[in-house]
This record gives sequence, structure tokens and C-alpha cells, in this order.
Amino acid sequence: MAHPVLALATAAVTAAGCVWYLPALADLRAGADRPVSRRMRAASCVTTWATAATVGVLLLTTNPWTWPAAAAATGTLPALALLIASALHHSRETREAATHWTELAPTQPPPTSDRTRYVVAVLLTTGLTTATVIGALRLAENPDTPTAWLTTITTPAAILTLFITLAATHTHHRHPH
Repeated sequence: MAHPVLALATAAVTAAGCVWYLPALADLRAGADRPVSRRMRAASCVTTWATAATVGVLLLTTNPWTWPAAAAATGTLPALALLIASALHHSRETREAATHWTELAPTQPPPTSDRTRYVVAVLLTTGLTTATVIGALRLAENPDTPTAWLTTITTPAAILTLFITLAATHTHHRHPH
């Protein structure tokens, strides 16, 4: 597939992603008015979309697949690190809030924590990261046959589908309805 076609597709998806990165930019601009976990999650979002934009530009300006693939992998890692740090901060903030509420009303037990969202977030993030890295490595090999292109597309899709299925299964077992 030609680089300009992929660059155009990446630009279109990145432009449509404004529904995620514009609110994230607003959270970052709000500064200390937002909890640390929310700002870190916003930074992860902005990093992810900036990576997509960078990959789009590299698809237009470079011929080998190596540079766009390296940019995709390089941008995904800090976004993942920020997302995991955000989840840890959110957990700490939730415990702190529960402690404060217990001090205000000591007769009530603190609310029980449901870690389902964290497990789902880790599963989805791991799947997305793995699929991105595998896809980047497959593109870096410069597939030249239809079969190579098919495996380049289907392997990351299968990996992501596996992790989405694991997340859905975990959610279903935690909250059967």
C-alpha cells in the first residue's frame, strides 16, 4: 500500500480523534484544578494522538517503513507508561478520598473498591501496545506480497481481538447480568 494513502488515512483518523485530544488538552491546561491522575491520563491521550500525527507526517516524508514504524512504537511506550501511572495515581486518590470520608462518618465502612476497570484498562492497553509493536515490526520488514500484507494486517488485529475478548470476559464474570 502506498505511503500517501496511509498518510491520508492517518490524518483523517487523527483529525477525527479531536473528540479525545481536545478535552485532554483542556484538562492539561486546567493544571492543578484537575487531579494528578486525570492530568496524566490526558497527557497519555495527547501523546497517543501526537504519535499518530507524527506517523502520518513520516509516511508522507519518508519512503522506508522503518521511520513511521519506529515512531509508532516510540510514541506508544510513553503513552502506555503515562496511562499506567495514571491508574496508580487514581487508585491512590480513591483510597485517600475513602479515608477522608471514613473520618467524616466513622460508623460507615469505607466503600469497597472494584478493580474491574483497572484490569480492563491494563488488558486493553497491553493488547493495543502489543498489536502496535507487532504491526510496526511487520511494516518494518517491508512486506511486498499480498500474503505478507495480509499477515501484517491480521496478526495485530488478532492480538487486539484476543485482549478485547479477555477484557470482555473479565467484565462479564465480574458483573453477570
